[in-house]
Amino acid sequence: MSADDLLARLRGFVGAQGPVQVARHPVSAPAIADWCDAMGDGNPVYTDADLAAKSRHGGLVAPPATLDIWDRPGLPAQARFRPVAKAPADDPRSKVMRLLEEAGFVGVVAVNSELEIARYLRPGDRLQNVQLLEDVSEEKKTALGIGHFVTTRHRYTTADGEHVGDLLFRILKFRPGTGAAPPSMEGARPAPDPAPSLRPRPGINRDNQSLFDGYRAHELRIPRCQVCGATFFPPTPRCATCGAFDIGYTIGAGRGTLYSFNVVHHPQVGGFRYPLPVGLVELEEGPRIVADLVGVEADQLQIGMPLEVEWLDSHPALVEGATDSRGPISVPQFRPATPRRREETLSAATVQDGDRLPLWVLPVVPTQIVAGALATRDFQDVHHDRDLALQKGSKDIFFNINTSLGLMERYVTDWTGPEAVVTALRVRLGAPAYPYLPLTFAGSVQTVDADTGRAVVAVQATNELGPHVTGTVELELAP
Repeated sequence: MSADDLLARLRGFVGAQGPVQVARHPVSAPAIADWCDAMGDGNPVYTDADLAAKSRHGGLVAPPATLDIWDRPGLPAQARFRPVAKAPADDPRSKVMRLLEEAGFVGVVAVNSELEIARYLRPGDRLQNVQLLEDVSEEKKTALGIGHFVTTRHRYTTADGEHVGDLLFRILKFRPGTGAAPPSMEGARPAPDPAPSLRPRPGINRDNQSLFDGYRAHELRIPRCQVCGATFFPPTPRCATCGAFDIGYTIGAGRGTLYSFNVVHHPQVGGFRYPLPVGLVELEEGPRIVADLVGVEADQLQIGMPLEVEWLDSHPALVEGATDSRGPISVPQFRPATPRRREETLSAATVQDGDRLPLWVLPVVPTQIVAGALATRDFQDVHHDRDLALQKGSKDIFFNINTSLGLMERYVTDWTGPEAVVTALRVRLGAPAYPYLPLTFAGSVQTVDADTGRAVVAVQATNELGPHVTGTVELELAP
């Protein structure tokens, strides 16, 4: 089939409406709690019945980012898990997807999601939606590969017909292996290999042995005089305050603030990424320590910003059991501290256009990727099965768009406080969120109306591959 013939067949479904998709189960408090666990969202209006009853909602509600998860068919919809043969799905998007896969467009990635919330869902609501196929693009060449964008709109109602929200959803179906080739590096100076084992090994001696033993155990040991109690850094054999030689240590909490910083460009040493932010961190316990700063760009650094430790296991052991520089090496790095969730909700009168949200650096691990997919009832294998993800053109499993949307919602509502009402979530996905690539969330107030309480917060989450999520959260604050 020619590309023109395929496009004509695909576009023959544009404007078609699918049958009513009814949720198998109603919204439930346990499923809401599972979602909150996966997102790390501690908003009490979702899980604490007593506090929720005293809120503006008058009882438990579901997070607005969950609007489009409740009617998903779940694991039985996946072909290899069906207990009996079933007819293929009859909605227009499924028909388009089958045609594309038969033509070799087997890769899939979500691109856009826009949720508009008419009202928050509550436990006991049973959802249904009607799908409208809005568009199938002509063949496009993207960084992932040659493919087609498929756009649908969904109207969500309860079983008795009450309108609760709408969704615009866009995916890319692409041919693996047809993506843009990496840019030529001919003539360019090669960047240092980021493998941390290429870094120089530290010199370990009797004066700092205890410090590096602590690092290996991921303990931030702070030297302390056993006579006068003074703490200091780096380790020395004698207390500078009282002169005593009896030196012990206390284990620091791993929190501090940025006292000063520099950004290293040259000389470049193997094992580091450049530009390299290096900070002088003032620990809660008092001493200051020099360490790499991670999860933050140079232009995001601010004197006084709160930081927390992140451990880097940089070198494997050269000699098994060695406790000196021939053994395994771990070193402390610092990232922006996870912002604390606000317990009292902001009012619009206290917010101004341009206000910045605190940075949030999220370590991304496989367990969280899988947990997010399962909590959002998404059983697409690219989000939990690495072998199949590789077959479909991905480098690894990656966040599904619902997890990215949920994390963005958590980021903003942690800042606003529990009773801000989200009215819309709009995101565009870019670089994949793969395991072990931390995501750094940054946001700012785009607009706020002090009279109505309506506000729009712009958010972007990035990793070393580039922007992962770019979008806005629209919400209502108390005037």
